[in-house]
Amino acid sequence: MLALLLPPGLFAEEAASADSRLTIPDGTPVHLRLTQTVSSVYTRVGDPLDFIVEKDVRVGDYTVIRAGSPARGSVVEVKGRRVLGLASKVVFGLDSVTLVTGETVGLSARKVVKGSSHTWRMIAGMAATAVFYLPAAPLFLLTRGGASTVLKGTEVTAQIDCDASVQSAGLKSSEPNATGINLMMANLPPRVMNREGREGDMVNLLFVGEKDELQGAFARAGWVKTDPWRPIMAWHLFTHRTHDAMLPMARFFMFGRVQDYSYALPDPDAVVSRRHHIRIWRTQYAVDGNPIWVGSATYDHSIEFAKRGHFLNHSIDPAVDTERDFVGTNLAGASPVHEEYLQSDNPVFEAQTASGEAYHSDSRILLLDLHADHAIAAALPAAAGGFPPAMSKVAPISGAVLQSNLE
Repeated sequence: MLALLLPPGLFAEEAASADSRLTIPDGTPVHLRLTQTVSSVYTRVGDPLDFIVEKDVRVGDYTVIRAGSPARGSVVEVKGRRVLGLASKVVFGLDSVTLVTGETVGLSARKVVKGSSHTWRMIAGMAATAVFYLPAAPLFLLTRGGASTVLKGTEVTAQIDCDASVQSAGLKSSEPNATGINLMMANLPPRVMNREGREGDMVNLLFVGEKDELQGAFARAGWVKTDPWRPIMAWHLFTHRTHDAMLPMARFFMFGRVQDYSYALPDPDAVVSRRHHIRIWRTQYAVDGNPIWVGSATYDHSIEFAKRGHFLNHSIDPAVDTERDFVGTNLAGASPVHEEYLQSDNPVFEAQTASGEAYHSDSRILLLDLHADHAIAAALPAAAGGFPPAMSKVAPISGAVLQSNLE
């Protein structure tokens, strides 16, 4: 009787209202990056941290968290530089993220970043000192580890903490295939950083292709992977001396991590002092399943001794666009490559390297599609307008020529 007396559309409205709630499942991943640099030297437990979302988060046919949305976190633990060579440590966690509706939902994630340990340096110092004056050796127990720095741009993946719901009414449907290039260009840092967080060389190259396609393109063009900063580097330098084509490069950072690959193409007449070189990082973006890589290329034209706080330092050609174009010409001469110039969302026209050298650029980024079918062209954003392709006139050096000169 009660059901008959109630308005006939009431139950239908309640059902529709229930259906309009969209559930965001517990554990849904959210890709974020830090918007500031944090150091164990000055940060304190409880300090707030700001993040932004790197990729749209979708549930079904709807976007529930938009790329670029703010997220909040905080520092949960800090340990400073300690004696016995023990490194410092910074631990931070994620707290919340903003939905497209303006509501916030909880996040769960924790990331630990440690500084460099100096334990072996302490042990070596004690051993060397004990040979000459044993009572002084224990002083090295006071050796402190390195500071911990969490660099701006550090990536972290958090998860939605417990099921959350949002009204689906008014939500926009997800784009079926937002291109990885567009997303990446919107989030691409314009410059790399050193360990202390100082910005340096600009990002001037993009590559699309699988890892073996990237490595194969550089190998066919005669480039060599440089040594990491390990004992093998000292051995190569001792055995090859001024013909060491694999002389290491400084470790720079993007997305909070060091470069994945370091390639060099030395000048056969001055292998150590003059070389084309590039650092490459893999991004979390892709085009039709093909990974996108970013690179920072400069040309070392001389060696400087005891300058800018370093015993040994390469000086670069300030016209960094010439090196960008050289890389494109060089790789295209040995492999089928589709080339396209893109305009940076964060242009860099004049800047300085991490060691203080000035350089200049037209701020274009050269994209090189290394994938065999070159299907990327249709997915590219608008090319950099008003700039004809100004490829370098420097002739590429083939691998055979380089090897013959080194031998």
